[in-house]
Amino acid sequence: MRHRSVADLMTPNAVVVQPGTTFKEITRLLDEYGITAVPVVDEDERTVGVVSEADLLRRHTGERGPSTAEALMSSPAIVARPEWSAVRAARTMEEKKIKRLPVVDDSGRLIGVISRRDLMQLFLRRDRAIQEEILEDILIGTLGLAPSALTVDVADGTVTISGTVERSSLIPIVERLCASVDGVVQVVNRLGSTRGDTDEANEADDTGEAAPGT
Repeated sequence: MRHRSVADLMTPNAVVVQPGTTFKEITRLLDEYGITAVPVVDEDERTVGVVSEADLLRRHTGERGPSTAEALMSSPAIVARPEWSAVRAARTMEEKKIKRLPVVDDSGRLIGVISRRDLMQLFLRRDRAIQEEILEDILIGTLGLAPSALTVDVADGTVTISGTVERSSLIPIVERLCASVDGVVQVVNRLGSTRGDTDEANEADDTGEAAPGT
């Protein structure tokens, strides 16, 4: 099971400005491209800050002074790395209360931007793709379960899994792994088990042998 990364979801050709870009030009770019913030890069294409709508509003309502990107930007910039998971990027945006993250390489050079809109792509995966990943990667590949004993239905990102597994302790594991698949909105768990783990423990006590896996 492979989670999509920031590199998979980011917009590679980011709109950028330089430290000397003016207030009016930044405003025009945000409006033209329908974005809420823009990275500020130096002559080596390294991200030195970000100018957001909030930064522009602070300048407009605050004290008069220089109106270039260098004076307006929030610095240092909060950035993401291409190898980050989408979940990590989303958590960073939530924690920092921002909508976009510049994506930088090992040298700090800007290679793209990831936004909340980009992250929403995770929830636009086709139901069929989600179903196949759960069946092939999780149930068969990871857990080694017989697909004939289980049914997986996916509708608008909601996964309904039903059938029977051998041990009751497997049920929450299956549910957790299904919920971790990119694009899953929720999991409806209708699994049952042929016997509980306490049954195996009792059998072990009766025979004097350890239960499998202990």
